[in-house]
Amino acid sequence: MKHLLSIEELDSIQLNALIDSAVQLKAERGNHTVRPLAGQTWAMIFTKSSTRTRVSFEVGVRELGGSIMFLSSNDIQLGRGEPIKDTARVLGRMIHGCIIRTFDQQDVIDFSEFGNIPTINALTDAEHPCQILADLLTVKEKLGTWEGKKCVFIGDGDNNMSRSWIWAAKYLGFELVVAAPEACLPPKAFIDKVNAPNVSFTTDPQEAVKGADVVNTDVWLSMGQEDQAEKEALFGDYQVNAELLSAAAENHIVLHCLPAYREKEITEEVLELHSDTIFQQAENRLHAQKAVLAAIAM
Repeated sequence: MKHLLSIEELDSIQLNALIDSAVQLKAERGNHTVRPLAGQTWAMIFTKSSTRTRVSFEVGVRELGGSIMFLSSNDIQLGRGEPIKDTARVLGRMIHGCIIRTFDQQDVIDFSEFGNIPTINALTDAEHPCQILADLLTVKEKLGTWEGKKCVFIGDGDNNMSRSWIWAAKYLGFELVVAAPEACLPPKAFIDKVNAPNVSFTTDPQEAVKGADVVNTDVWLSMGQEDQAEKEALFGDYQVNAELLSAAAENHIVLHCLPAYREKEITEEVLELHSDTIFQQAENRLHAQKAVLAAIAM
């Protein structure tokens, strides 16, 4: 495994191996006998703001023995219009790997090709692979397995989180229901490309949640969409609240990748009731990403 660009490019063997590695690395934290990034310097290029992603990667690289530098796009020549392929060809001669959080998925792809060094997608508008690995780790810790479980994603069915969850469901085989307004469901071309009979789509969140073991949500408006009031208005019936969850399985868990906008996509009551799981999910970004870094370093 040289890069992590998307969940789409993985398979069930790789996904399971990464989660198993994350479990081990979490158990060994503070007592690592092997530091696979020793002697390496990694860079992070972020054009989007971040809390969990930046902190977890900085800590993770250091705990695995490497050094890391943070490069805001405003502080390097990318911010003045330098093509990503030129930045990649420069950095590829100086550093050992790069972690990129940006808008366009093609930027991550181009960097991996022109930089010729390990490249990790730390979030694009197309996918959020590191978050989904942390989510899967949390499901495994809380429920023991995702096999035979019903997972539901409520909110924008065509954002980076929902798409990554869809690919994970395809490869791992668990049932996934995506509930979203009609205008926010994935296009038919994407659904046909995934071609996963265990993934279904609905505009009825109440029906979707019936018997659900995992209820997952995200902000209604992704970064860069904050001024789209007309889109936000579509989500009035898609709030994760106590009434909605009354139809879920008895021992269900609630996930949210954070940050959360209380009383919009999730109520304060539900978030606090499930805060132990949600903040365990946030912590698991560290362990899942260390598993990715370790796999790339092998």
